[in-house]
Amino acid sequence: MTDIIKKGALFLMSEKCYDNYFLEHNFLDIPCFKALLSKGLGLAIIAGSVLVKVPQVLKILSSKSGEGINIMGVVLDLLAISFHLSYNFMHGYPFSAWGDSTFLAIQTVAIAVLVIFFNGRKIQAGAFLIGYLLLMFVLNSGLTSMKVLFTIQSCNIPILLVGKLSQAYTNYQAGSTGQLSAATVIMMFAGSVARIFTSIQETGDTMIIVTFIASTFANGVILSQLIYYWNKPAGVAKDAKAKKPKSKKDD
Repeated sequence: MTDIIKKGALFLMSEKCYDNYFLEHNFLDIPCFKALLSKGLGLAIIAGSVLVKVPQVLKILSSKSGEGINIMGVVLDLLAISFHLSYNFMHGYPFSAWGDSTFLAIQTVAIAVLVIFFNGRKIQAGAFLIGYLLLMFVLNSGLTSMKVLFTIQSCNIPILLVGKLSQAYTNYQAGSTGQLSAATVIMMFAGSVARIFTSIQETGDTMIIVTFIASTFANGVILSQLIYYWNKPAGVAKDAKAKKPKSKKDD
């Protein structure tokens, strides 16, 4: 029983931290606490990512339609996730630092394929899936140099900023966050904040840390809009602009 407990504990902490906690009972060791917290946060984020996009997949399958889904946005999201996954995997970073990207990539490529398929382009849907699998093989088999992986990882910053801030601009124009899910926005912001900490703790990679700082900023802008526009229905800003005050001449 003791061996089972030790194996489980060593999955979350180093041998040194295990000795500190279970043998020496030193529960105030700050480095071990930070390492344990980082590992726990990373695993929690991974657990949350397993089903995060499944409702969207099921909705497409149920309606047999990808109407209203911007395929270009889905593809950009997929590229950003895949670049991040490959960069971390080839660097040999702990799975807890990037494992959520694996599940997000699987769900996002499923969405992309389904949208293309239900738009009546069945052959293109199959070609897209094969092309994506080939891309992942090239990125994760050692055929791509770390220099190239670093370059494509750096592309994630403008990709996510353009995507998020364009959504923020749309919110500003509408004077509302429309159908954005509050739960999703909050979880994305919290997850990006947590990933800054886990990236510092488990990888120390400046590029990854900066990427999540940019992600936190962009998600924070949308979260602030969500709070600001909380009780404002869509179209308020447009209606306000449309209703101009009468001039004295009109009287």
